[in-house]
Amino acid sequence: MGRKGWAGAPPSDDAEARQRIIGAARHCLQRGGGQAQPTLSEVAETLGITRRTVYRYFASTEELLSEVADVALRGFVDEIASRIAHLAATDQLVEVVAHIIERLPHQSELTLLVANDHSHQFSRRMLDPDVIQRCREILLRTDIDWAALGYDDHLIDDLIEFLLRIIQSMIIAPRNPPRTPTELRAFLRRWVTPALSTVPR
Repeated sequence: MGRKGWAGAPPSDDAEARQRIIGAARHCLQRGGGQAQPTLSEVAETLGITRRTVYRYFASTEELLSEVADVALRGFVDEIASRIAHLAATDQLVEVVAHIIERLPHQSELTLLVANDHSHQFSRRMLDPDVIQRCREILLRTDIDWAALGYDDHLIDDLIEFLLRIIQSMIIAPRNPPRTPTELRAFLRRWVTPALSTVPR
């Protein structure tokens, strides 16, 4: 059911169908340069199926785009992990924040995590619980011993909120002239790393 069309190559099961729809949505988003969210009609046309078929696997455009963002996030988390693997623990947090500030505006799929549905601008959604959870995954991939620093889950979430507010403001209102990568990391090292040197109370 729901596997007719597909440009003559129907998926073998529902899992494959979902993955191909997600892949088509990513293709549409990248093709549009991330300037507008793809519609279900565009996604369906890419696959040679109907919107009704897409709805059999995803209840809404928002659900589909959330899956697209999750797939992109997993790749982004792995990318960050590889960048910080050779760094001292105290530098890892700085590199995580700097890399997000530098790359997020250019990652159209990840911008779905923190953008309004229509304006595609950074919004209150940046502090939604699901975004906090995704960012926790990034921090837990570092070599920082959070427990030894006195951080429990609640305090880690507080730190993430603090960092997200910094990231959001630096992306929305970048410095003029912009900081170089070296200057950005020096700035973050000065103001962010103290969070790793004292036990929060």
